[in-house]
Amino acid sequence: MRTLDCDVAVVGGGTAGFGAALAAARRGMSVRLIEAGPKIGGVMASCPGMPWGGGFPLGRSIGGIFDELTQRLVGMEPPAAERRACTLENFGDEVLYDHEIAVTTMVGMLDDEGVALHLNTIAGTPTVDDGRIVAVECHDRLGSMTIRPGVVIDCSGDGDVAAGAGVPYTVGDGRGNMMAVTLTFHMIDADCDRVFADDDPYFRREAARGIADGRLHPDLGKLYLMRGFHPGTVFCNTVTIRGVDGTDPASVARATQQGRTRCAQVARFLIDEVPGFERARMWSVGPSVGVRETRRFEAQAQIDGGDLIAGRKFADGIVACDNPIDDVMRTSSEMTHDASVGAGGYYTIPLGAMVPRRMTNLLFAGRLISADPVAFASVRGMPQCMVMGQAAGVVASLASAAGTTVQGVDPGEVVGALVADGVRGIGGNPL
Repeated sequence: MRTLDCDVAVVGGGTAGFGAALAAARRGMSVRLIEAGPKIGGVMASCPGMPWGGGFPLGRSIGGIFDELTQRLVGMEPPAAERRACTLENFGDEVLYDHEIAVTTMVGMLDDEGVALHLNTIAGTPTVDDGRIVAVECHDRLGSMTIRPGVVIDCSGDGDVAAGAGVPYTVGDGRGNMMAVTLTFHMIDADCDRVFADDDPYFRREAARGIADGRLHPDLGKLYLMRGFHPGTVFCNTVTIRGVDGTDPASVARATQQGRTRCAQVARFLIDEVPGFERARMWSVGPSVGVRETRRFEAQAQIDGGDLIAGRKFADGIVACDNPIDDVMRTSSEMTHDASVGAGGYYTIPLGAMVPRRMTNLLFAGRLISADPVAFASVRGMPQCMVMGQAAGVVASLASAAGTTVQGVDPGEVVGALVADGVRGIGGNPL
């Protein structure tokens, strides 16, 4: 049995976990990042090629670690990322990037700050004593290990550690309905000018024909196809499977197998029916379905749909957001991208939505935060998750330095630290 100590244990190596680990380490904390898969990135790993959308409210970057990583990639020779307008409604600009270079860059940034990275490592049930997590049992190929953290930041997406610690949560829309999962893939060697010559970004006519002919699943009333980062590539974010419990490994495995069959059907249909795909072929199918929604945890505050509509700027707001309410097929085959705020507006995500009421050394970031179903459909963008993680890393470092609970950290000090680190649109500072 191995016993490992650290100031901060970050569970989950997605964009939120990356931001949390990097921010805490840069503030002098010893950090262990625990990731169940073979690489960091989260959605970047399960859905390679997924753009970073929603990082530019009012046309300006939200800043922070998201902006730093983007600029590192854009500044490479040749560039490994570019900013472009999204073709989908209400999404604004997005960042396309070379997935492998992005992940390698992220790992390098963590390594530069001394973060101990534990890949292929499962975080199990935590040990709680007097309202504090004193240990997290983990498992890798060598067997069990006990991590004894000062602060735990759960960025795992499903929140197994937070749930195991007894923090109350809801699932999906509160009635058990979760957003559909998606298996993505690329088409390569496509003639993109011909593929995207039409003015319909959703390929509705082609989709209707495929459904009528029985060649496409009935849920594919819109085809979500986007120009990939590399020439001649098309990113296909269209194969969605409903009724999947993202917390159940067997359910996720079944959905992945269903998804592979549907991906092959879509690829064959595109080659046969959509101009520009005649010489194309399917490539880079995701290793697993991407899960959008499972648990959301009770916290000191909750962000709701009314906050979005009002464009509310919370006093403890830690990241700006104007993402659409991207409600992906919770209860029907309809997929909506309704504007979350009025034109020229944005809201902020409050720090209080990431801080539990009672567990004194636990934070959560990313899609675990406290939000009602409407707000959740907007707050979950990867750029926002990255900065949410950054904010959690700042809180963890301040709590450790002061010897206090995470609830005892001054939100104003957190916001001030984020502004100093280049996060925009918060603390009364405009984008």
